[in-house]
Amino acid sequence: MINSKVLTSSNPCAVFTTLNVEPTYELKLSSRKQTDEDEIINILSQNTTTTYKVYAITINNETKTYVNTLEEAENIVEEMKNEYSEDVATVGILEQYTQNLDDIGTVELATAKASINTDLEEIKEEKEEIEESTFHGVYFSVRPIEGKITSRYGVVESSIRDHAHGGMDIAAPRGTDIKAAADGRVSYSGWMSGYGYLIIIDHGNGVQSYYGHCSKLYAKKGQEVTAGDVIAAVGSTGNSTGNHLHFEIRLNGSSVNPEAYY
Repeated sequence: MINSKVLTSSNPCAVFTTLNVEPTYELKLSSRKQTDEDEIINILSQNTTTTYKVYAITINNETKTYVNTLEEAENIVEEMKNEYSEDVATVGILEQYTQNLDDIGTVELATAKASINTDLEEIKEEKEEIEESTFHGVYFSVRPIEGKITSRYGVVESSIRDHAHGGMDIAAPRGTDIKAAADGRVSYSGWMSGYGYLIIIDHGNGVQSYYGHCSKLYAKKGQEVTAGDVIAAVGSTGNSTGNHLHFEIRLNGSSVNPEAYY
């Protein structure tokens, strides 16, 4: 009875069950009615430890969900590999042993598939977004400010300038924080002709970003900045008709349309 009712589990994940206390036996004369076998089994069952084996589904070596069997795990991995290329992410299986099955929480096959598919779709979309916002190896991950675009790249406005616009103008209240659009080193921080107060960040690979018409400059020349760091404040200095940020991207000194990376 101990072998069949205590040391045998109906859970498909159970590998083995051990008794934490060793039962002792004593030969006695007694009536059958005095022996409560169910009570004995119940006491022993409360003094056992069961070890379970489950299968983790991993994405890029990070555990995402658990299933009960190797067959289910292999089914998920095969389906995801057919749906997503290895460029998106690596889906794998990790065999794991535990004595706390409830803490891990395995799920049904359909639920696990849906969960992994959602995670992979998010990774795919994020990779596509990064690719779209990357210029010559530089990831422009942050908008320098949020606001209405009042002048686009390449526009000629005789009342303001007699040449094609080398960047884009984004309107914002005076004093609004201006953030670095990508990681880099400040190569210029000061006054420059029509730009007024200007910050230039060198991002490597010949790529630079310009932040013009600022009211205040916070970042100093030579300072290393990370995308999202506040480097200046919106203003209307230099050749400007109102408070806005002139945002410009250059490659080896020549301006390119920054709107694709804004």
